[in-house]
Amino acid sequence: MSQTVDRALSILPLLAEGPADLGQVAERLEVHKSTALRLLRTLHEHGLVYRQSDQRYRLGARLFALAQEAVENLDVREIAHPHLLALNEKCGHTVHLAVYEEQEVLYIDKVESRYPVRMYSRIGKPVAITVAAVAKLLLSDLPEAERRAIAEKLDYPTYTSRSTPNAAAFLKELSAVREQGWATDLGGHEESINCVGAPIRGADGRVVAAMSVSAPNVVVTADELLTLLPLVRRTADAISREYSGKSPLKEA
Repeated sequence: MSQTVDRALSILPLLAEGPADLGQVAERLEVHKSTALRLLRTLHEHGLVYRQSDQRYRLGARLFALAQEAVENLDVREIAHPHLLALNEKCGHTVHLAVYEEQEVLYIDKVESRYPVRMYSRIGKPVAITVAAVAKLLLSDLPEAERRAIAEKLDYPTYTSRSTPNAAAFLKELSAVREQGWATDLGGHEESINCVGAPIRGADGRVVAAMSVSAPNVVVTADELLTLLPLVRRTADAISREYSGKSPLKEA
């Protein structure tokens, strides 16, 4: 039975390359045409493949509907939370998770620092979009034209002497973040708070959320916080794999 399931599932990536006839499917699976036809009929009955008028098969609409439904029902916060807790346990600093919605970057999860000196932030609160590390990560993944349009509409408050001064500087930083795959806020919002973040990606490689570690410089210096970047990126990658369904199956 497992071999049958394996063969049936092997048809789907073949058809993702484009329509294929019975002979092509049988050749790819290295089975007789009668076996390939039986598998195709079963997939067709479930709407996962469709038989065209030219007798070739392509992926069925039901497969796309299932994929869309699965994506819509994914809760990145639920998936990420255990990883955020584990990161907080290792480093002790405040950990945030954020998303981009309706022209705002919002915190959707937070794990508090275990140190007595903490930063003020709360779930559901918009972040300072021109300086926050999570905002840079989320906006840097947008198409260039959209990035530029957003940057030109924003105000650029001078929170500190390190705040992003204007649209040109913001776009330059977004390009750097897009290329390097991580971001920082080193005193840009509050002189005493530093932050380092990494993106969380979906199955298509697009950034769906961003996470960060923040700490006041009375607890750790900016340089000390930057040493946590590999750990932050590994955590973000682990969340990305689980969110996109790329994690290896665990034996029961």
